[in-house]
Amino acid sequence: MLKLDFGNLLIALNSYRCIIEYTKRDVVKKKINFELLYNILREISTSLHTGTHVKDVLETLVMKSAQMLNAKGAIIRILNPKTKHLHLGASYGLSDKYLSKCSAFRKEFIMDLCRQNRVFVIKDIFNDPFVQYPNEAWEEGIRMMIDAPITYQDDVLGILRIFFDEQQEFSEEELQYVILIAERGAAVIQRAQLLEMQESRYDQLALQTEKLSALGRMAAAIAHEINNPLAGILLFSSNLLKKVPPEGPFREGLEIIIQETIRCKTIIQDLLEFSRPSEPKTFLTNVNKVVVKALHLLDNEFRLHRIRVEMELSQQLPEILIDENQIEQIFINLLLNAIQAIGEEGTVTVRSYITPDRKCVAIDIVDTGCGIPEENMSKIFEPFFSTKPKGTGLGLAVTYGIVKKHGGRVYAFSQPGKGSRFIVEFPIPSGHEKGESNPSA
Repeated sequence: MLKLDFGNLLIALNSYRCIIEYTKRDVVKKKINFELLYNILREISTSLHTGTHVKDVLETLVMKSAQMLNAKGAIIRILNPKTKHLHLGASYGLSDKYLSKCSAFRKEFIMDLCRQNRVFVIKDIFNDPFVQYPNEAWEEGIRMMIDAPITYQDDVLGILRIFFDEQQEFSEEELQYVILIAERGAAVIQRAQLLEMQESRYDQLALQTEKLSALGRMAAAIAHEINNPLAGILLFSSNLLKKVPPEGPFREGLEIIIQETIRCKTIIQDLLEFSRPSEPKTFLTNVNKVVVKALHLLDNEFRLHRIRVEMELSQQLPEILIDENQIEQIFINLLLNAIQAIGEEGTVTVRSYITPDRKCVAIDIVDTGCGIPEENMSKIFEPFFSTKPKGTGLGLAVTYGIVKKHGGRVYAFSQPGKGSRFIVEFPIPSGHEKGESNPSA
């Protein structure tokens, strides 16, 4: 009896020792998993800095996900926001033959995963509706799959599918690791996509700039060739006008020729100024003086169109470095635009003040005209864009270029039917700051 009890005791002690050893191994395993998880998350984040392309991030994500779970392989499919289809983003550990047949997933399935915010375990690959080619998967050596949604905030980016060559059981904690990796990967993918988009826009902008530069050189050459014959037409038609009777169709025809020739010369002059802008010859000047001069030159235009001019010019402005002739030109351009927008009867308000940060002198030109449609606001400073029947589309482009040459900024605000407001800002030279800012700015 004592011998039997002693034997049972040995068995119990041996079982207890096995349990302790198993527990120790499990604790060590969990510790290693945490370290591996940390390393995976770090490598996913680092991949963004070592290579900003989305492809690099995706390849790191699939490889590390498979390694963490000792899986056979993994794939990521990314959602195309335009077509709403999922395309293969990256793969690891799978043959090209299988990838060519691999299921493309349905967006509804991914949306369901996102709503549940959980990992979906596929153990029966032959009967699961989301395994489209079970025979090919079996031939590939796949016996089990795990799907995890890749989402960033409320946006669905794609799905991560991990493949196993044998059936396994995963704890809820391990599945949460997969979700954590997918979430971290989603944030990095979204940022990488944004960087790629910015690079693409930069490349397009550089190409457009080069095209405009070439167009400017060509336009300048053509303008010079046209300018000379126009000068001859204007000279001879003006001489003929002096010799014809005061009344009659012949005189009317000559007046039309002269008027249209002058208009052509104006267009060519604008084109030359746009294509070959001269460097500003700047001197310290009070901008109010330039504003008043521009308004004085357009006195007749304001009276003819019955437009009231209101001036609110600060007397505390510091002098700024500007080319008076060029700045006068941009004020005349903006004021003429205001007159044309109003048509008949209205108000143009011109203000000058120091900006609240006391770094710039600002000039506002506000009109009560027809306003600019919202869809055109992003294009008004583009060369050759105009909504006027006889507009060249160069006035605001030239204005923008001159202001930029002075280190300034120009802003436009408008509401259809209520009018427009243009703000031109010029930097105040160091040591010349004084005066009062605009309280209503």
